This record gives sequence, structure tokens and C-alpha cells, in this order.
Amino acid sequence: MVSRADGIRTRLLVAVAIVVGGASWVILKLVASGGRELPSTSWLAVFIFIALALGLFVAGRPVKRLVAGRATRPLNPLYAARVLAMAQAAALAGAAIVGWYVAQIVLLLPDADIPSQQVQMVVLGILAVAAAGLAATGLLVQKWCRLDEPPTDPFQDDRRGQRDAD
Repeated sequence: MVSRADGIRTRLLVAVAIVVGGASWVILKLVASGGRELPSTSWLAVFIFIALALGLFVAGRPVKRLVAGRATRPLNPLYAARVLAMAQAAALAGAAIVGWYVAQIVLLLPDADIPSQQVQMVVLGILAVAAAGLAATGLLVQKWCRLDEPPTDPFQDDRRGQRDAD
């Protein structure tokens, strides 16, 4: 879990996507030059990314209500912390997966005139968009978990300033 006050930023996700994409491209290029085929893709992954994003969205709603002061039921603080950790993990994983799929697209670009490769590139593009949606959902739920006011210290005596003024 990223413990910075502002959490995970978009530029970190872009950096993760670029680093993973670059490393993936190198590894996939070595695999392809060895005569092996690229890993196969499946439409099932799109549904998995959507299911993960929806699950995270549903898990984050009670935390959003609590932070906004509209909670109808008490919420365990551990639940809120876990939702925040899941949101940040989803954002980072989504960015890494985008890098993985974009690396495969870049590797297929020289063969873009072959219809089967075009179909494969479209599938990879849709998978990358779905993974980016998972990352965006992670950022959104992270934002929902943010407390704008710093917590007050319950042991601090607020009357001290008034006594000094007298």
C-alpha cells in the first residue's frame, strides 16, 4: 500500500506501464527470435478485468459513503484499509498489464498487413483498454478513500490556546 498522502499518481502508473512494456517487449522479442510463438490472448481476460473493476467499485461504495458522512451503518476501519490496498493494487496491476499488451502490439506492428495479425492486434488493444479501465477504477476508489482533513489528535487539549489567551 502506498502510504503517501496523495496515494498513487497517474504518472506512476504511466511509468509502470512504460517499464513493464519495455521489459516485456525485450523478452517477447527474444522469445519470437528463438522461433517460438507469442503468448495467446483470450477475450475472457476482458471479462475478468471488468469483473475485478466492478467488484472494486462495489467494495469502495461503503467507504465513499463513510468519508462523505452519509454512512448508514458503521464500517470497520480494517475494511476501509483493505479497500484502499485493493484499489492501489488494481491501479498498479492494471498499468503493468497495459504495458504487457502494448508491448505485444508493438511487436506485431511489422506484420500489420496480415489479416490474422490485425485481428490479434485489435484483441490486444481491447485488452489494453480493459486493463486501463481497471487501473482507472483503482485510482477512483483510492480517491474515495481519501480523507481531506488530517485526523485530529484526541489527546491534544484544544482549551490550551484559550487559557494562554486569558
